[in-house]
Amino acid sequence: MMISPAQDALDVTAARDAAEAHRAFVLRYVQPGLAGLIDGSVSTLAPIFAAAFATHSNGATFLVGLAASFGAGISMGFTEALSDDGQITGRGTPWMRGLVCGVMTTVGGLGHTLPYAIPATWPNAFGVATALAILVVVVELLAIAAIRTRYMATPFWRAAMQVVLGGALVLLAGIAIGSA
Repeated sequence: MMISPAQDALDVTAARDAAEAHRAFVLRYVQPGLAGLIDGSVSTLAPIFAAAFATHSNGATFLVGLAASFGAGISMGFTEALSDDGQITGRGTPWMRGLVCGVMTTVGGLGHTLPYAIPATWPNAFGVATALAILVVVVELLAIAAIRTRYMATPFWRAAMQVVLGGALVLLAGIAIGSA
C-alpha cells in the first residue's frame, strides 16, 4: 500500500503540531512547576533543618517549615508571574505560570515539613521526624530528577547527581547553622 503525498504531508503536519503542543506544555506548566518544586524542596532545607537542630523541637520546626514553605511559594509565584508576560517567549499567561510555580514551591517545602507534625509525646519524636524528613527529601530529589529526565531530556543519573549535590549542600548548611 502506497502513501499519497497528501497523506504524507498530513502526517508531517500532525507530528509538527504534536511537537509544538508538547513544547508549549513544557514551557507553560512543567518548567515553572519544576522550578517551583526544586526551589521549594531545596531552598527550605536550610531554615527547616537549622530550626530542627537549633531547637530539637518538632513544634517549632513545623512552624518554621510552614512559614518557609508558604513564604517561598508566594515569593516564587510572584517572581514567575512577573518575570515574563509570555508574549515574546510564548510561555503562556503569567498568572497561570505563577500559580503553578507557587503551588509547587509550597508543596516542595511542605514535604519535609510535615514529619515535624509528629507530637512530642511520641517516643524519640524528634529523631523519627528528622529521619522521615530526610527520607522525604531523598524522594523529592529523585522525583525532580525523574521529571527532568522525562520532560527536559536530562539523563537521569546526571539530573540526580546535580539535584542531590545541591540539596545535600543546602541540607548540610542548615544542619551546621542549627547545630552551632
